[in-house]
Amino acid sequence: MLDSIMKVAIFFGSQSDTAIMKKAADVLRDFGVEFSSYPISAHRAGKLLAQTVEQFESEGGEVIIAGAGLAAHLPGVIASMTVLPVIGVPLNGGKVGGLDALLSIVQMPKQIPVATVGLDNAANAAYLACSILAIKYPDLKAKLVAFRAKLAQDIAENLGGGNVL
Repeated sequence: MLDSIMKVAIFFGSQSDTAIMKKAADVLRDFGVEFSSYPISAHRAGKLLAQTVEQFESEGGEVIIAGAGLAAHLPGVIASMTVLPVIGVPLNGGKVGGLDALLSIVQMPKQIPVATVGLDNAANAAYLACSILAIKYPDLKAKLVAFRAKLAQDIAENLGGGNVL
């Protein structure tokens, strides 16, 4: 781990979102980034959410990932409570295939931004969180550079001399 301070918090609105949001946790583990996770609904437990965000920030937390479906208010509500970067993960859970969640997160009002990744793409939220943290942590930046180099190397090796069909 980078050090003993928790760097990233992963919030999600319901226990039913656990499997998707676990993908963010897996990426953070791979890069040695400490995190905590909280299934807290912005609608059903607003005071608990506010207390938890405040505690995370006071303990030196640096980036928040928040996954939500349907009206998907969780990322925006969290962004209204902190100046830390918030990365929203729209979750596909409704009758319109997640479009409601995507639009709710990406269309935040001016001055209260939420970075948004693709539907159910909690892993990308974690990669983005690592990129944000890499500005401050050279060891993490080195891991990301090596990871990206390995991605490129894997693609080059799979080209098969340009005759893959």
